[in-house]
Amino acid sequence: MTPRISPRARPLAAALLCGALAFGALATSAQAAFNPPIRMSHGIEYMSGGIGSDEAKLMETVLPRWPASFEFAIKDHQGADFAADVHVTVRDGRGVALLDNVVAGGPFMVARLEPGSYQVEATLRGQTLKQPLQVVFGTPTKATFLWPAGTDMAAVGTRAVQ
Repeated sequence: MTPRISPRARPLAAALLCGALAFGALATSAQAAFNPPIRMSHGIEYMSGGIGSDEAKLMETVLPRWPASFEFAIKDHQGADFAADVHVTVRDGRGVALLDNVVAGGPFMVARLEPGSYQVEATLRGQTLKQPLQVVFGTPTKATFLWPAGTDMAAVGTRAVQ
């Protein structure tokens, strides 16, 4: 048996339904603002983000749940500033690119890499940093890439004064 809505209640029911749909759309778009999508490159899942405090908190929460994580920063005079738009390439022990020039959309990136030895290249504004990464089953591994001060100004042809 289907419930009946009286003719006088229909405008109210329609308004409530529209409000619920609008609220659902807002909640979904707000959630999307700090839940970066999981992407894939050559069969390897990865996720990057950390722009804004909500997204940074989410990424810091998920870091231990992924076999490999990466953090990107630029050294400054008092510590370091997070970096984004970093181009990342991860090669396996045979030199095969598993993540091939993917762009990290924020200062954090995670990847579902199998246990093994890898070489990671991270490029920010033309400056590439490389380091090995050893992924061990059941133990999250983190690689931190820290560019020298002034890297953020290299794109506009300005050098930091030493």
